[in-house]
Amino acid sequence: MTNIKSREIHLVRRPVGLPQPDDFSCVDVTIGAPAEGQILVRNIFMSVDPYMRGRMIDQKSYAPPFALNEAMFGGTVGEVIDSRDPNHPVGTYVSHMLGWREYGLVQGNEAMALATDSGAPLQAFLSTLGMPGMTAYAGLLRVGALKEGDTVFVSAASGAVGAIVCQIAKIKNCTVIGSAGSDEKCQWLLDVAGIDAVINYKTCGDLTQALAKAAPNGVDVYFENVGGEHLQAAIQAMNPFGRIALCGMISQYNNTQVTPGPNNLIQIVGKSLKIEGFIVGNHADMRADFVRDMQNWISQGKITWQETIFEGVDKAPDAFLALFSGDNKGKMLVRLGPDKTN
Repeated sequence: MTNIKSREIHLVRRPVGLPQPDDFSCVDVTIGAPAEGQILVRNIFMSVDPYMRGRMIDQKSYAPPFALNEAMFGGTVGEVIDSRDPNHPVGTYVSHMLGWREYGLVQGNEAMALATDSGAPLQAFLSTLGMPGMTAYAGLLRVGALKEGDTVFVSAASGAVGAIVCQIAKIKNCTVIGSAGSDEKCQWLLDVAGIDAVINYKTCGDLTQALAKAAPNGVDVYFENVGGEHLQAAIQAMNPFGRIALCGMISQYNNTQVTPGPNNLIQIVGKSLKIEGFIVGNHADMRADFVRDMQNWISQGKITWQETIFEGVDKAPDAFLALFSGDNKGKMLVRLGPDKTN
């Protein structure tokens, strides 16, 4: 199979502040046949994630920056339509990192075969059974050192990662408080995710006071996705020997000026708090446990999730930008082609 017509998204300008639509370009390309050890994948769903904002900056980080005028990268799932790797025959499904494009020539050893008979939809391998789920699992259980009976506070609690954190904590018999940016999201957390208390941070007034009211006995574990006043409020509410798992700080990703830090950091000393930032890739040794537990919880009806899906690769920049306005419910995805597994 040769000369497949495809479209892909290029970063054409490094954003300053909030990215703009014209920082991206949708480009027509032709994809050739796979070489030895490669597979040609028809991408079906791709993920857009807040961490990608950091890769648009030309600076040293845990992941290299996106190159200008080249296809961007990100998690995707798709169908193998041509193969020169016996481990991934035609007709099987894989996840890989050549997202932001309709078709990808992927090195076979950089693709992961997917069990499409798992009972979960294909796109779940980009959310609950993928990086967001693994991030929640490792961040809460290992970095947060969760213990049964803990009180847990989760920021961006209705997001792709936060919603899974909340539900794992409930499975572990913890009291869970979540913050979100709309009444609708807060209601979902109460009614569907089953957490104990919610805070609409856009309408609650003083967040520190709101958290103190929601957690009168203090907080043992804080799962940080937002930063800023959320971190300040959490430090104020933390119990002695509490743990803070720093997953992200989406409130700061588009800042063009230095953001003031919390003014109560001295409490970290007095309360003997543990604060640890983490990258999910550093916890790959937990993957087998994660897959086993998550599949069991899903089959038992203990884990649920939401999705927001944009249609077509040309809408991928719009989907990415919507992450920063809070327009998404749960995992933000882009559908790139038909899903034959449904």
